[in-house]
Amino acid sequence: MYPTDLQYTRDHEWLREDNGEALVGITDFAQAQLGDVVFVELPAVGRVLARGDVFGTIESVKAVSELFSPIAGEVVAINGALANQPESINKTPHETWMIRLRPAAGTAEGLLDAEAYEALLK
Repeated sequence: MYPTDLQYTRDHEWLREDNGEALVGITDFAQAQLGDVVFVELPAVGRVLARGDVFGTIESVKAVSELFSPIAGEVVAINGALANQPESINKTPHETWMIRLRPAAGTAEGLLDAEAYEALLK
């Protein structure tokens, strides 16, 4: 069920490598737990994140939750379309990225593959 080209965190974020950069979003499990997403707050471009840093918040009809960076790196882009279409996270969670990072060296250690992530959910 979970795409094998993604890496996952125990906090339910995903990471997809893309031409030396990393796209970050939340998993289908996370969006299902949140319910209808109504707002996403994202960081400024240029912000440097350590692994595990809060990079923003996601608000749904049920709750407001923090978003955690799966790796260390610099924010090089945010998905501006989420300002007007936050519900796209519910519709296509594994395609809808939130931030694009330029990774710091050696930061992808400790992430889960799809099989390990699915096992975590059981």
